Amino acid sequence: MKPLRAFRYAAPATFYPLAGRLQPWFAALAVAFAAGGLWIGFFVAPTDAQQGEGYRIIFVHVAASWMAMFLYCVMAFWAAIGLAFHVRLSSMMASAIAPTGAMFALLSLVTGSLWGKPMWGAWWVWDARLTSSLVLFMLYVGFMALQAAIEDPRRADKAGAILAIVGVVNVPIIYFSVRWWNTLHQGASVSLTKSPTMAQTMLWGMLLMALAFWMYAIAAVLARVRNILLEREGHTEWVQHAVA
Repeated sequence: MKPLRAFRYAAPATFYPLAGRLQPWFAALAVAFAAGGLWIGFFVAPTDAQQGEGYRIIFVHVAASWMAMFLYCVMAFWAAIGLAFHVRLSSMMASAIAPTGAMFALLSLVTGSLWGKPMWGAWWVWDARLTSSLVLFMLYVGFMALQAAIEDPRRADKAGAILAIVGVVNVPIIYFSVRWWNTLHQGASVSLTKSPTMAQTMLWGMLLMALAFWMYAIAAVLARVRNILLEREGHTEWVQHAVA
């Protein structure tokens, strides 16, 4: 019975007020986690023996890179649900995720360049990890541009879903690129199967920043999907009641 009750939130009229109640809580958590992560990353974590103080940008760079890949998979998942089962809210969720995912992908590229200049002596190299990360950003932009170019929302959702699903193949390429090819980019410092190769304070700072970005992403997506709901469902009675 309870699982069936949960499905009622798939209805736009039910999900809209729920998203409004949850969004401020996730925003507050994002601020709290970011404050803790930045404090540890910039003031508590020790100086790296090889990279000096310049390594501290990884507390933003790594978390942004994780979120860029994770959000793309989530976006593709919701797009696939919308495509397969014609669930309007799922397609709207995919559309709402794309701008935040693109922002994290761009942040990953920018902070990676800032890190790469002192470490490699160049702002950019056509490294396998960097190139596939650039492709990820372009996939996000392509998804948004494709949807914006098609006036009919249903056709736009379908076209965007196909692009998102096909683009998922790029995510494992990003993750495994340092293993499959001889790249300048260092390997993973955090692994699910191995002990971390960094100090505990560095690890905690990185994990807190990842949680901050995760909470921010949820808050931003909830706020954006509410706007999409108002835009697409503006003719319905529940929207007129909600905004009255």
